[in-house]
Amino acid sequence: MSHQPNAARPARFDEIVAREARVFLPVVKRLPIAITEGRGSRVRDVEGREYVDLTAGWGVCAIGHCHPRLVAAIAEQAGRLMQTTNLFYTLPQLDLAERLRGIAPAALTRSFFVSSGAEAMEGAIKLAHRATGRTKFISTLQSFHGRTLGALSIIGQDKHRGPYQRMLQEGCFVPFGDLDAARRAIDDNTAAFVVEPVQGEGGVNLAPPGYLAGLARLAREAGALLVLDEIQTGIGRTGKWLALEHAAEPSGGSQPVVPDVVTLGKGLGGGFPVAGFLCSEDVAKTVSLGDHGGTYAGNPLACAAADVTLRVIEDEGLVARAAELGERVLERLARFADEHPRRAARPRGRGLLIGMDLLDADAAATLSRRALDRGVLVNVTAGTVLRLFPALNIPEDELWSALDRVLELIA
Repeated sequence: MSHQPNAARPARFDEIVAREARVFLPVVKRLPIAITEGRGSRVRDVEGREYVDLTAGWGVCAIGHCHPRLVAAIAEQAGRLMQTTNLFYTLPQLDLAERLRGIAPAALTRSFFVSSGAEAMEGAIKLAHRATGRTKFISTLQSFHGRTLGALSIIGQDKHRGPYQRMLQEGCFVPFGDLDAARRAIDDNTAAFVVEPVQGEGGVNLAPPGYLAGLARLAREAGALLVLDEIQTGIGRTGKWLALEHAAEPSGGSQPVVPDVVTLGKGLGGGFPVAGFLCSEDVAKTVSLGDHGGTYAGNPLACAAADVTLRVIEDEGLVARAAELGERVLERLARFADEHPRRAARPRGRGLLIGMDLLDADAAATLSRRALDRGVLVNVTAGTVLRLFPALNIPEDELWSALDRVLELIA
C-alpha cells in the first residue's frame, strides 16, 4: 500500500484518543487503533501497522478502499458540480437511476437517492404508509434497519429500541423465517412487511426457501406492501445483484419474488455515503409533489460515485466472483467447524456475507480485539457470530491468509 506523508497527521495514537475524548459524542466503543489510509483490502493505522480488512467498512467498500476508478470519478465530478438542489435536473442522478433500473427486477421502475441507509428506510416507511393509508408495520425479531426514529420503530432488537421506546411508533415483530407467524400478525391496518433477505447484524440469518415469496403473497392478499431491506445484502454482496434473486433458485424455493419497495445503501457508493430506494410504478403513483425530499437527495457527487461503483462491479465480474469465492470460504469454515466442534458451528451465508457461530462466548467477545494483533479487521455480531463481509475484489492470498489467522485465534 503506497504511503503519502501527511504533516497534519497526529504522531501518536494516544494523542488521538485524548483529543476525541474532549470533543466527540461518547456513543461508540472503539477498537484501539486509528486508521489513516486504505488501499484495496488493506488499511494502515496511525503508527504504520497494516491490516487485512474483512469488514470492508461494514460492507460499504465493496470494491475495496479507494478504488482508482472511484477516486478518479469523485475527483472529476467534484471539479464539475458537487451540490445543487433537486429543483434542477442533474445527469449523475439520472445515470444512476437508469443503471439501477437495469439491475433491479423490471417492476421496480422508480428510484430516489439519499445519503444513508436509515434515510432510505424512512423513505420506504413513508411510501408504504402513503400507498396504503395504513400505520402498522410488521418486521422480524433480530432485524436491523437503521437508527433514526422511524427505522428504530421496525428494528426487532430491544437493545436499540429501549432508550427511545416511548417515542417510537408501536412495532409488530415476528420470528424471522416464520411464515405462519407473519400470517397471524397481518391485518387490515398493515401497511407493509419489512424484512432483510439475509439478516446481517442479527447474525447472518438466511431466509428459508419460499419465505420471501410467501410474504409477498400474504402482503398482496391483504393489500399491504413487501419492503425488502437490501442495504447490506444488495449490490453484489450475496453473489447476486440483489439478494432477492436467490428466491428464484432451487436453494431459495424456486419462487421468484418481486417486492414493492427495495432499499439500498452500504456497497452502493463503494465508500462514499449514498443510499436509496426503488419502488414499483403502482407505489410511485400514490405520491404527490413535496411528499418526500432532502437537501442532499440525489447529490451529484454521491450519485457519480455510486454509478462508477456499479460499473466497476460489472466490469470486474465481482458479482459472480462473490458467489464463487463465498462458496469456497464456506467450505473452509465447514471443515474448521468439523475439526473444532467445541469452538464453532453452523457456517452459513450467501456470496461474501458469511457467518459462523462461535461457541465460546468469552472468546467471541474479544476476537475482534485479538485479531488486531494478527493484522486483521474482523467483526463479531449478535454476540457470538463471526461475520465476514470483505470487499468483493479482495485478493485471494490476502483473504486466505487473514482467514487462517482468525481461525487460529478461534481454535
